[in-house]
Formats: sequence, C-alpha cells, structure tokens
Amino acid sequence: MTTSTRCASAPAVLVLEDGRTFRGRAYGAVGETFGEAVFSTGMTGYQETLTDPSYHRQVVVMTAPHIGNTGVNDEDPESERIWVSGYVVRDPARTPSNWRSRRSLDEELTAQGVVGISGIDTRALTRHLRERGAMRVGIFSGAAVADETTLLAKVQAAPQMKGADLSGEVATTETYVVPAIGTKRFTVAAIDLGIKGMTPHRMAERGIEVHVLPATATAEDIYAVGPDGVFFSNGPGDPATADHPVSLMRAVLERSTPLFGICFGNQILGRALGFGTFKLKYGHRGINQPVQDRTTGKVEVTAHNHGFAVDAPLDAPSDTPFGRAEVSHVCLNDNVVEGLRLLDRPAFSVQYHPEAAAGPHDAAYLFDRFVSLMEGQRA
Repeated sequence: MTTSTRCASAPAVLVLEDGRTFRGRAYGAVGETFGEAVFSTGMTGYQETLTDPSYHRQVVVMTAPHIGNTGVNDEDPESERIWVSGYVVRDPARTPSNWRSRRSLDEELTAQGVVGISGIDTRALTRHLRERGAMRVGIFSGAAVADETTLLAKVQAAPQMKGADLSGEVATTETYVVPAIGTKRFTVAAIDLGIKGMTPHRMAERGIEVHVLPATATAEDIYAVGPDGVFFSNGPGDPATADHPVSLMRAVLERSTPLFGICFGNQILGRALGFGTFKLKYGHRGINQPVQDRTTGKVEVTAHNHGFAVDAPLDAPSDTPFGRAEVSHVCLNDNVVEGLRLLDRPAFSVQYHPEAAAGPHDAAYLFDRFVSLMEGQRA
C-alpha cells in the first residue's frame, strides 16, 4: 500500500479483479491499496471491525450506507492499529456526533494511512460480490488513478487470500499477561493468531489470568505458565497454511488440557482432528449471522469474520485421533460448520466471535462453558 497527503476532492476508483469498476471520491488516505474485497453487514461497530486483526489484507465494504456518524474514540479499538487494507463506504458522515468521539473516522483513516473510497453504490458492489464471490480488489485515488487496463493488471498481480499465511504478521511477538479481575480462579494460555483485546478481557471478567503467547509459541511455552486451559484465537489467512498451530493444538489435545478455540482457532481444531478446510464463496462477516447451538437448540445472533470453513460431517459424530467429535453449531443461512466439540476430551470451538466487540452478546455463555471445562478438569 502506498499513500500520500489527503485531498478531500481527490477522485478515486475501485477496480475488482474481474474488471468491474466503481468511481467515487477519496476517503481517508490518498494513494493505492490492494486486498480481498469482502462485505460486512454490521450497521455499527465499525471501529472494532477496522481494528480486528482478522481483517488483515482485506478491503471491507460496509453494506450500511451511512458510516462514521459516531466518530472514533480511544476506548473501542480491538488492537493497537487499523488492520484492514482498504475501506469502502457510501455516505460518510460529514460531522461525527457522540460524547466519546475524539476525531472523525476520515481523520483516523488518514492518520493511519488507510486508503478508502466513498460515494459509490455499495449496494451494487455487495450484490456483485454476493454473486461472483470475494475477490481481489484495488482502490486508487489522486495520482494513483490511471487507465483501467493498467489498474486491472495491478489488481490481478496482487496476492490471493487462498494460500496466505498471515497469522504471524498480526500476532504479538512477546508474551504478555492480562490479569484476572477480582479473585484469580484459573490460568489460561492464549495463543495469539490475531486476538482481539476484548477476548482476554472477557476471560479476565471470569477470574481468569490470561497469558497471551505469540503464534510461534511451543508446547513447552504453553505449559511453562501452568495453564488450567488453553485458548486459540481468531486470526487472518488460510488455515491450510497453519501447520505450526495445528501441531501445537494436537500437543494440547494429547494432554487433555481444556481447550477453547474461536474463528481461526475453530479451523485449527478441525485440522487437528483430521478434517479439511475450504474457502467459502464470499464468507460470513458482520454482526448479525444466525447460528444454532445444536447441543441446546438455541439460535444465536453472532458476529463473524471468516472466509474459510471446516469440512466436517453434520449428520453424526466422527472418529478422530482424539476420540469422537461432532459439529456443535451450524449457520442457519447455509449449513456451514460453526462449531466443533470433542465428546471424549474437554475441547470445543466456534467459528464466530463471542466477545461481542462489536456485536450481540448471545454467545457470551461460551466463556462460561470454557470455565466449566476447567472446573471439571480440576475436580
């Protein structure tokens, strides 16, 4: 990505890898950027989306037409920076209005060098992606705008998401500790594959001291902290490339340590159990995806960002090297696997984000389920 000084009147063009183009105005930094075009269905929570490491190397199209009306504050970021590679909105707010706002979204995008585009028909773009699938895209503004043949060639030369190994690019390089809130009850080793700040906070609220370890951590690193449980986080990229996290998870499963994975961690568990993974046509993103917990029959509204899924049988438990496993959650829109659980060992995972940042609180019980596993193991 290259950027230059912001110019509010700069023309901009969005070019998809299949040649479809949209013309608008620069939003945020001026220059050029590339990534995978995906759409997010959330009407709010854009600050959490932008700072979610799972969106690394993705250009996010917001389906809600009016974005930026609450500005940007210093309390809601899920990491230390914006991770999206580009941002697409229809009608950016002219003036933010919220008591916590410190600056406009446009100013924040510019300050962090995020190239965006506004004033395009995001409904038409979303319908195109819905029909054709997620694909590579480029946003060009200011001096970066050229003839469409040249820009299309640049987009088609950009790397694809399939085969991308990205978790190491967003994970912490040093272990850090999030202390328990109140009385400490448990210790958890959390493998950072692109973890959001709210996730260890949700565990800390339940009396868990969380040791956040780099994606390169070894089994020895995990057990050096004396964990009651191990957590594998969300993150970006193709799970087919994540050989080290898969090996690490198998080492945890062999010891029967209580284990909980979310999003990328769900795909890692799937691979660790011997299932395959595959790329979805356009993925699940946003904060209003309906999922059924098959263990209770309850339907939850959940927050997602995943372009890959686990290929596991829906109709019956499967035999794995670690005992029987079953699909615990499914997406009600398309029957995609949204959760796994082992029946003979204390391990489970879900494909979505239960920390509710941003998003609904329907899945908060999953952290309590993790606590129950650790309590059972201790007993």
